[in-house]
Amino acid sequence: MKAIWNGAIGFGLVNIPVKIYSATETTKLDLDMLDKSDFSNIKFKRVNENTGKEVKWENIVKGYLMDDRYIVLDDEDYEAASPEKTKILSIDQFVKETEVDSVYFETPYYLEPQKNGENAYRLLLKALEKTAMVGIGTFVLRDSEAIGMIRPYNDEILVLNRLRFDQEIRDYKDLKIPARKAPKPAELKMAVSLIEQLSQEFDPEMYKDTYSDELMKIIKQKAKGKNVKAQKAQPAKEGKVIDLMAQLKASLNSSKSKSAS
Repeated sequence: MKAIWNGAIGFGLVNIPVKIYSATETTKLDLDMLDKSDFSNIKFKRVNENTGKEVKWENIVKGYLMDDRYIVLDDEDYEAASPEKTKILSIDQFVKETEVDSVYFETPYYLEPQKNGENAYRLLLKALEKTAMVGIGTFVLRDSEAIGMIRPYNDEILVLNRLRFDQEIRDYKDLKIPARKAPKPAELKMAVSLIEQLSQEFDPEMYKDTYSDELMKIIKQKAKGKNVKAQKAQPAKEGKVIDLMAQLKASLNSSKSKSAS
């Protein structure tokens, strides 16, 4: 793996030199866009909408449309707005992990201690485990300020979760959310029973992204000249008044029969 950030965690007066690595990778196939007529690659050009001529990179600037005119920005404007470039991820506060809603989670990264930082790294990991806390702080990644949450992972490594800023979370008040009306006690009891019956420890290995694998099978079949027929998707059921109790009972019975088999 290649490190994407090289710096240190600021933990009180202790600096822990670390490197950041991406913790995830895509499993999607790399598909090219082709011309249907001869399967030539599609190339994208930067074209002036008025002249129709291609524009060289060195002649391209960026601007913000305000009051029907563009305010063009230059390199000095970006530098003036950029956060102070620092190689320190300073932990500003420690909070309970359960206090950080998952809607703020963005991207996970692995933290690797550098030379002479191993002991402090392990100390922070164990202290976070013992207190059931996570560290929150800011850092600069690719010229952008970011929030990070540091937490232990699998009892052996620190993970940095990049978080979204609060102003990035959209308001849902304009959505048609059901009124805060208490459900019927019998229905609630049945729903709780169903949840308890299906409860188990989370096993991420139960869930596999099979789409790319299935697509690759189809690609190999087509390469051999075989035709592939797609299965028809099940249509969505129309919204209508349903008997919740009947559905809950059927769900419980179905779950029980699966457990017995």
